[in-house]
Amino acid sequence: MDDENRENEGDLVMPAEMVTPEAVNFVVTHARGLLCMPIIGERLDELQMPLMVTANGTEKNQTAFTYPSITT
Repeated sequence: MDDENRENEGDLVMPAEMVTPEAVNFVVTHARGLLCMPIIGERLDELQMPLMVTANGTEKNQTAFTYPSITT
């Protein structure tokens, strides 16, 4: 199903407990798009990952993206 008001793309979805390095490699190799994961606000704060846009509404689909981050 596609929504004409969205970005005309497909999404690959996988439960976090099933994600493996091989699965991530498959997605970035074959889907060739943006790799995203959901995360709760409290965990973002713990990891000190700021939002790209602090006032939602400026991004077309109101997606709360963070800056690309690497954390340990």
